[in-house]
Amino acid sequence: MTDSDILGQFELPQLHQMYMQMALQQAELAARSDEVPVGAVIVREGSIIAAAHNQREMLRDPTAHAEMIAITQAAEAVGGWRLEDCILYVTLEPCPMCAGAILQARIPVVVYGARDPKAGAVNSLYEMLSDSRLNHRCEVVSGVLQDRCGQVLTEFFRQRRAEGKK
Repeated sequence: MTDSDILGQFELPQLHQMYMQMALQQAELAARSDEVPVGAVIVREGSIIAAAHNQREMLRDPTAHAEMIAITQAAEAVGGWRLEDCILYVTLEPCPMCAGAILQARIPVVVYGARDPKAGAVNSLYEMLSDSRLNHRCEVVSGVLQDRCGQVLTEFFRQRRAEGKK
């Protein structure tokens, strides 16, 4: 099924919400593993070709963000590093490292949920994906299921703080 076939069945905002729900499922897997609950999926031609969540603690790797793992999976799935016909869905605004990887992978569309006022490199602190000084830019759709994406993070950190006080 192609994107145009799916678009015939759904409006674009509904499509974004459907894929963001799948990214939220990944975020919930991260939370269950005591990882910061961020999830990502990459879609190509109406199919999910990558699904990942943060794994920094498990892998002991500071680069094991959901987006980075998903980009690696997607590159493997398409057999190359250019992801020019893909859409990345991620529950939290990408950081500078992930925004750089998105640009390097040539992902044309990024859809994210919650803003990240402390490390966001798409709209909050930096605007890397739309910087005209760079040779690649992305279309950005922000705020998809924003409340739920933010709530997952808020609940996780609230619980961590409560556990620290015991």
